[in-house]
Amino acid sequence: MQYTHEHREIQNTLKRFIEAEINPHVDEWEAAEIFPAHEVFKKMGDLGLLGLTKPEAFGGAGLDYSYSMAMAEALGHIDCGGIPMAIGVQTDMATPALARFGSDELRAQFLAPAIAGDMVGCIGVSEPGAGSDVAGIKSVARKDGDDYVISGQKMWITNSLQADWMCMLVNTGEGPIHKNKSLVMVPMRENGKLLPGIEVGKKIKKIGMNSSDTGLIYFDEVRVPQRYRIGAEGQGFIYQMQQFQEERLWCAASTLQSLTNCIQWTVDWAQERKLFGSTLADQQWVQFKLAELKAEVECLRALTYQACEHYIAGEDVTEWATMAKLKAGRLNRTVPDTCLQFWGGMGFTWENKVSRMYRDGRLASIGGGADEVMLGILSKMMGIAKRPQK
Repeated sequence: MQYTHEHREIQNTLKRFIEAEINPHVDEWEAAEIFPAHEVFKKMGDLGLLGLTKPEAFGGAGLDYSYSMAMAEALGHIDCGGIPMAIGVQTDMATPALARFGSDELRAQFLAPAIAGDMVGCIGVSEPGAGSDVAGIKSVARKDGDDYVISGQKMWITNSLQADWMCMLVNTGEGPIHKNKSLVMVPMRENGKLLPGIEVGKKIKKIGMNSSDTGLIYFDEVRVPQRYRIGAEGQGFIYQMQQFQEERLWCAASTLQSLTNCIQWTVDWAQERKLFGSTLADQQWVQFKLAELKAEVECLRALTYQACEHYIAGEDVTEWATMAKLKAGRLNRTVPDTCLQFWGGMGFTWENKVSRMYRDGRLASIGGGADEVMLGILSKMMGIAKRPQK
């Protein structure tokens, strides 16, 4: 995959926006453990950045997925991990199934405002007892006339303390666990206030990604029209697995610039840091280790770009996206950890950019499918692990 002039222009637009509207406020938003999503998303919507790959009929640009990759990569210029993740939820995690399988009514009501930045969305899959085990969710939507009545809990939900709607995976039947689930669009707020039956259980305090709000949300007999279901009933698990492909591609692409930055910050520091009559950068071990890290990041870039090419060609990229997500998670741990060591005591201070990456980057091996889940998927696709009997 090669970026064209059009890709670069989108990245340049986004970089200018980040420098003017996001980075000056990152420290403030990190301390507050939340950022003004509606305000930021509206400005991004006005620039046409929230629907690059979405249908033109609903305000999107109708571009291929390489443009989402270019945007995800450029988000690495943000001086934290939480805000890029929140943006990614809006563009590539909560909306792909809605854009692909949602009715025109649903797309007009939920997708178009999300693309415009007038609504904030979130994706409701994980629960207190079902994170990696997606099929184990317990939230239920029972039918009552023309409505679903939804009860359950969703946990670790990014953007949920501000979201206007949730794309929610729920059990809508009694059949096999992979065939009894549906994705349902659930309105959460009106004029900023939670709708009846929806309660924020708590705001989750995390060790990183602090500027991104994360909630435990309770649903108690929440009534939603059945026409708010995305696509066919019972197909929700399949839709979500397809949605994960874009989420995992986005996760891999979103690490490329930030990892590159982390290495360059450390190179600059090592060239200035005096040590034993020379500089830290004069130590061969430091030179070799930073060179090795750069090689690893460029390998991830090649893998991610190749996965995107396959996706644009219409192929099932489960294997490619899984490998890229796994490798991105691992590098998001090893690169900041290695660089932090070279910073010494300065690396152990809260304000240091590398220490923030060390905290924020740890989530990459957990969120969107833990490393162990990725390895399990790959093992099955390689034919070296037995698939569970149904």
